[in-house]
This record gives sequence, C-alpha cells and structure tokens, in this order.
Amino acid sequence: MINIPKGTKDVLPSQSYKWRFLEEAARETAQIFNIKEVRTPVFEHTELFSRGVGETTDVVNKEMYTFEDKGGRSITLKPEGTAGVARMFIENGLASTPMPLKAFYLTPCFRYERPQAGRLREFHQFGIEVFGSYAAETDAEIILAADTFLKKLGITSTKLEINSIGCPECRKKYNEALKKYFRPYLEEMCATCRTRFEKNPLRMLDCKEAACKKIAENAPSICDYLCGECAAHFEKVKEFLTSQGMKYTVNPRIVRGLDYYTRTVFEFVSTAIGAQGTVCGGGRYDNLLEELGGGKVPAVGFAAGLERLLLLMENTGVNIPDEKKPRIYIAGMDSESRKKAFAITAKLRGQGVNAECDLMERSVKAQFKYADKLGAEYVAVIGENELRSGTVNLKKMSDGTVVTVKSDEISTYLK
Repeated sequence: MINIPKGTKDVLPSQSYKWRFLEEAARETAQIFNIKEVRTPVFEHTELFSRGVGETTDVVNKEMYTFEDKGGRSITLKPEGTAGVARMFIENGLASTPMPLKAFYLTPCFRYERPQAGRLREFHQFGIEVFGSYAAETDAEIILAADTFLKKLGITSTKLEINSIGCPECRKKYNEALKKYFRPYLEEMCATCRTRFEKNPLRMLDCKEAACKKIAENAPSICDYLCGECAAHFEKVKEFLTSQGMKYTVNPRIVRGLDYYTRTVFEFVSTAIGAQGTVCGGGRYDNLLEELGGGKVPAVGFAAGLERLLLLMENTGVNIPDEKKPRIYIAGMDSESRKKAFAITAKLRGQGVNAECDLMERSVKAQFKYADKLGAEYVAVIGENELRSGTVNLKKMSDGTVVTVKSDEISTYLK
C-alpha cells in the first residue's frame, strides 16, 4: 500500500463540488473586476523566491521544497503565487502593454511546514495582482475585490485589518527603533529572532513563538515612523475604503510574512479557524519587480488559501450549494433495451442534458435504487413495449407522477 504524502490531501468525488464552487466564485470575482487569468509554472529557479520573497522569511529559510534537477540547477516548487507572476510580467515584456495590468491565478503552492487544520504542505491559492499603479485607489480596489470574493462564498464572519509598513526610507528609521527596543530582550528571544535582529528586525514582529510575541506586543508602531508620502498614501486608502462602507481596524502589528511588501498591507481574519486566523491577505509591493531585474513598476495584490476558506465555511455553517444532479436516468430491462438506453443517454448529453444510464448490468430494481442515490429527477424505463413504440414513461422521482413521451422528444420535455 502506497500512502499519500504527509501534508497533502485527496479531493474525493463527494467533495469536489465544494472546490468547484470556490473556483467559480474566484473567476466570477475576477470577471467583474476585469481581471484576466494567468498561469505560471509550478516550479521556478530558487533564486526567484530567495530574492523576491526574502532570505529572512520563514518561507525561504524553513519551508521551501528545493531540489537540484538533472542539469544541476536549483529548482523550487512555488511557495506562493506573486513572485512567479512578477517574473512572468518582466520576462514577457508586459510593461509595454496598457496599464494597469490585472491578473489572477488559481494555483497549487508548496511549503514544508507542520500540517494542521486548513494548512497543508500542498495547498491552493486564489490570487489577484495589479501592476502599474501607485494610486491609493488601486490598494482599495484590491481590498474590495477580496471582500467581494469572500461575500460570494457567503463568508461574512471575517474582519478587515490594515496597516502601512511604509517605504524603505521609513523602515530605516523604524528598524533602528525596533533594534533599540528589542536589544535588552534578545537573550529571551528565539534563535530566529536573534538572527533577524541584525538582518531584518521588522520580521521579529512576525514571530510565532509565544515568548517573542509577548515581547513584541509593546514594540514601537510603524505608524509613528511613516514618511509624509507614505502617511498620505495610507490616509487615502482609508478614505476610499470608508467611502465604500468598508469597516476596518488599523493593526500596526501586521507586517505580512514576505519581504517584498511596501506601504499598504491587509488581512481578513477570523477566530473560527483557530490561532492561524488569516484567511486572505496581501498588500502593495512597489519594489519587487525592480528587485527581480525589471523596471520600477508598482504593484499590489492579495492571495487566499482555498483550504482555509473551506475550513472557515465549514466551521461557520456557510452553505455550499449541492452539485447538480442528473436530470434523468434511463433504465433498460434487458440487453437490447440497455443498448437503446445508452443511445438515448448519449443523444441527451449531446443536447446538453445531464443524463445517466446503467453501466453495471443491474436489474431494473437495482437501477431504480441507484438512480435514487444519484438524485436523478426523472427515471425512464425501457422494455420491449417501449422499444416497439419509440416512447418512454418518465417517472418524476419527487412525487411519483408518470408521463409518456416519445424517446426523441425527451430533451424538449425536460426543458
């Protein structure tokens, strides 16, 4: 017996309709915001993530699936979606297309971390990225798109938290303030935080260790160190959100787990999925494309993990519509009638009708039981008389009523 790898999960036939519901909601959201789909490789050169995501992040330091291919190249399974889309933007010269460029993706991602509810080693993201605009309206539009997606899923239990982590100039002063604050506590903090102290103290605010989190509670707020331009940008974002009736809380501890973010960052959080309460998050990353070798192109985006959304929906009682059942099941009484049932079923499918017939050589009684399990709306039985007359008796399973219909007019009746 070969078992599934730890941290991965099969999507069974009985569950796949839930995934389809999420994916359709994602595509509908993208459509109404005029966002086009992109698809990037599942694996990329490791340097893309070490440079783009950041060498001081947990993702790069601890969680990437990295291997050497047969050509001796270091390859990594994508741990998140943004860096690959940024690479695609640069490599394909999309800066020459009309701006802003709006892109969305539905993609598997991979991180080697301890599996837990809603967090797997192979997981799936819906993400939106917008390139080319510095305007605060773009930040607000991305947040509204995320909110629209959540509402399409029926999720109303999340709260929006926002912050600004400024630009590199803001963070120089803020990092010095953080070093001054954390220096007396270094011996009490974890080894990772002690490393981050020199390289990127902002990352210390993102530590999940209980002792480090408690120390970080009283750290200086980034909001007190924003430069004039960053502060003005953040105020505009808040104004646009308020004008659209979006309720939010400013949380100065939001820094996000990836190094490419600048200025606006945000998270939709919920207490219904345990301590790891973020179900959707993102922000602005104006320097990422330049860091990857492209021009200075501003960008903003978000991503949501589908597994976490499904867990949240389950925990909060959000109803997912059942998958569509067969309109009709065609039962055959013997070998000849089963041939006819097969032919009618094929014709109905060609006319766009969800139809089923027997593939197991069951008895008529067993076929009725199977049709009932499938939830078929109608069942038609074909026997010797039906073969001669070219008609079928359609039984409506919900109330038992029966009507006789010509076999070549079934689709018209079902409409």
